Amino acid sequence: MDLEAVETALKAAFLAKGARALEALLSTVGVGRRGYPVQCTCGQRMVSRGVKAKTLLTVLGEVRFKRSLFQCPHCGKTRFPGDEELGVTDTTRSPGVQRLAARFAVKEPFEAAADDLRASAGIAVSPKDVERIAQRLGEEIRQCDERARCAQRQRVDAGEAVGPACDTLYIEFDGTGIPMVPAAVLGRRGKQADGTAKTREAKLGCVFTQTTFDAEGRPVRDPASTTFVGKIEDAEACGRRIYDEAVGRGVYHARRIVVLTDGAEWIKNQVDLHFPGAIHIIDFYHVREHLARLTQLLFPNHPNQAQTRDQRWGELLNQGRAGEIVRQARDLTARRTNVNNDIKNEIGYLDKNQDRMRYDQYRAQGLFIGSGVIEAGCRHVIAQRFKQSGMFWTERGANAILALRCCIKSNRFEDFWEYRAVATPITRAAA
Repeated sequence: MDLEAVETALKAAFLAKGARALEALLSTVGVGRRGYPVQCTCGQRMVSRGVKAKTLLTVLGEVRFKRSLFQCPHCGKTRFPGDEELGVTDTTRSPGVQRLAARFAVKEPFEAAADDLRASAGIAVSPKDVERIAQRLGEEIRQCDERARCAQRQRVDAGEAVGPACDTLYIEFDGTGIPMVPAAVLGRRGKQADGTAKTREAKLGCVFTQTTFDAEGRPVRDPASTTFVGKIEDAEACGRRIYDEAVGRGVYHARRIVVLTDGAEWIKNQVDLHFPGAIHIIDFYHVREHLARLTQLLFPNHPNQAQTRDQRWGELLNQGRAGEIVRQARDLTARRTNVNNDIKNEIGYLDKNQDRMRYDQYRAQGLFIGSGVIEAGCRHVIAQRFKQSGMFWTERGANAILALRCCIKSNRFEDFWEYRAVATPITRAAA
């Protein structure tokens, strides 16, 4: 027996039977006399214009159903209440197909997602279909998030308690470039040899909690506590977005608030603005990279001296004595007639951030000193999907897929889907 052939044949037969059963169920949706008037978004009462058929691609196959069409005599807009009830307004793809397409699309290129949908679920959609579905859902998620943030701000302004209580709340953010189509970087300055840009920076933030420690006393991130937010946007908008996320996660009720960053100036400004009372820690491993670079610059022709100095300064850094490193580095450069700007910049970085490098104190308090969560996020939330060979994005497309990936990586996709299932396009727009 060719078991795979039998499986395939039985699956096709069952799906065909299921499609016909679904077709019968849909025959009563969106038709017949209604017990309430159909209103237009302009406020006028709409009138019936008969029944119109529609072919819908579902996880069972194609089905056809008929539903009533209503039109506004005032502005001419049309509505299909049956489509709204089923969640298929302005689409011929069922919610089940949309959901599967979105999950495949956030993991792999649209063409591969279309192939895998066909191979695994027997759903024949084009790569462009997958792209449209994923971007549409991502845009819905983004708009839903904006409305939720606005409502949250109103609650905070009214003095209402927002967010759960927690022990230690960590906030991290960073940015990474996404390759863009030429129109999306036109006129922008970048890192290319001619001063032009090929990428746009997507800013990503994450929030997580920490309650427990391991057997050696090291902090342990709470399971499933990490949430992500991200978008291609300016620093101010990013800071506000991460602040809103932190508020929803309990920033006003946390015993301790810790911000871990790489010390970039734009991030420092947003931390000072939105989290002035937080413990701001510069990522230890990022500082070690700066130290290694500084010692190489100071001893370019003496690698052994550079290595020895790097080890000594690494010990001082562990002890929270960044100020001593700055003093010694300046003593070394004071004897030189020519000090290049790279050396000055590295010393300046250590000097202006030394108050955020008290690693002995942070360890004593049981705090994380590395921003590995956001660095991993930049890789698996952004780079894995957006930086594959040959990929170039529009700003709208990148933001939509990023919103979808953040939603899924934050374990919020099911919540969004439940909300979407009960909210019609009319109520979603009015929310």
